[in-house]
Amino acid sequence: MPYAFYKVLHIFGIAMMLVALGGVYVHALNSSDKKANAVRRLVLILHGIGSFLILLAGFGLLARLGDQMTGIPGWVWPKLAIWLVLSGVMAVPYRDKTLARLLLIATPFLVLAAAYFALFKPF
Repeated sequence: MPYAFYKVLHIFGIAMMLVALGGVYVHALNSSDKKANAVRRLVLILHGIGSFLILLAGFGLLARLGDQMTGIPGWVWPKLAIWLVLSGVMAVPYRDKTLARLLLIATPFLVLAAAYFALFKPF
């Protein structure tokens, strides 16, 4: 597959994950009961598929860059850590509204950091 295909798929996965996370954050802030979320299953599916697409397309992008490097570059590790945090954070907002508010603010900054590592490849 061409590089552009993987890039679009990666961005699509990011969009799916962020829509799901935003929905959960706002729902948790408005009502602390996750069972009251009528579309909870759909949101979990969107989050899971988005997370999978991010990982799949991210490694596809790395494979396309493979001619220029050996091994996994250093800038990929913080991106994987950010992916791991955002993939595992779905249940956290319902535990405490303060955490939901914090995640609503922190998530865009985590995405910004991931974009920084991808674009500038500092190490």
